[in-house]
Amino acid sequence: MINLRDKGAEVWEKSGRPARVAIVLASIAGVAALPFMGGTILNTPVASYESVLVNPVAMYVLMAIGLNIVIGKSGLLDLGYVAFFAIGAYTMGLLGTRTGLNTWEILPIGIAMSMFAGLILGVPALKLRGDYLAIITLGFGEIVRIIALNLGTLGRSEGILNIPTPPPIFGFEYAFDSHRIYFWTLLVFILLAIWMVRRLSVRRAGRAWESIRQDEDVAELLGVPTFKYKIWAFVLGASVGGAAGVLYASKTLYIAPDNFTLQISILILACVVFGGMGNIWGVILGAVVLAYLPDRIRFLSEARLLVFGLVLVIMMNLRPDGLLPRKKREKAIVTKEKS
Repeated sequence: MINLRDKGAEVWEKSGRPARVAIVLASIAGVAALPFMGGTILNTPVASYESVLVNPVAMYVLMAIGLNIVIGKSGLLDLGYVAFFAIGAYTMGLLGTRTGLNTWEILPIGIAMSMFAGLILGVPALKLRGDYLAIITLGFGEIVRIIALNLGTLGRSEGILNIPTPPPIFGFEYAFDSHRIYFWTLLVFILLAIWMVRRLSVRRAGRAWESIRQDEDVAELLGVPTFKYKIWAFVLGASVGGAAGVLYASKTLYIAPDNFTLQISILILACVVFGGMGNIWGVILGAVVLAYLPDRIRFLSEARLLVFGLVLVIMMNLRPDGLLPRKKREKAIVTKEKS
């Protein structure tokens, strides 16, 4: 049986620079063309196909890439990732409705606020490991939601209404139903997140994360400043979640605490595990499948959740390491280094 992942890695390693550039550009063009494929077998039977591509598909992909930095790269179990998503969204909601700032001006502020929250959470929490770390992050996610639920400035349970859409860019107008424009915007942010993760993975930070994931105690004995790089992972992961939150608020035009429940954190975690922890392409594939499948089988009504659950159970039994497991890629890299 041909392993498509290993075969793809082999083709990539043997390709020259022009061929790699051509593959990347063709892949980007193919993904960018997805909004035009609503009339094909990809079409969702109930919800708008283009709307599904934006949220949840592209939104989940972006958040899964951010969470993969924390869980897949560093091996830190974070069950409160939705908190950074919420902070970015509420930053957009507050500043967008109460100041004259537009989405692109608020975006770096939302990212900075999420990074600061990641730092505040990480400094005390990352002194713990395993289940204890998971409990603290889960609690942080609920604290952020409860604050939003009870603070009058944040709209309490009613949330924040009339959040402005982004201003036009390159002649493209953003509106509530401009699904293609939002999808292409999210695609740009996804590509930037992929570039950031891949660049860091081959540098000192990536090697430190790998050593922490394998065995933190040994990494400390070898002189790796583990606490520093764990903070890096938390902060960088939070920045991606914050960016997703800003874009989410500017797309939906309305946010409320019910949009940022523990279920979102669990779903994004499932995307990372289902796709293959530590492998960015597996994480993207996992996010696409888990975000798209429930809407594709929506015609099954209440039975769709049962079918969705069965698919997860069957796939995780057949491929417990994920759809595109990390170790397959590592074998290819090791083989290259030996040669």
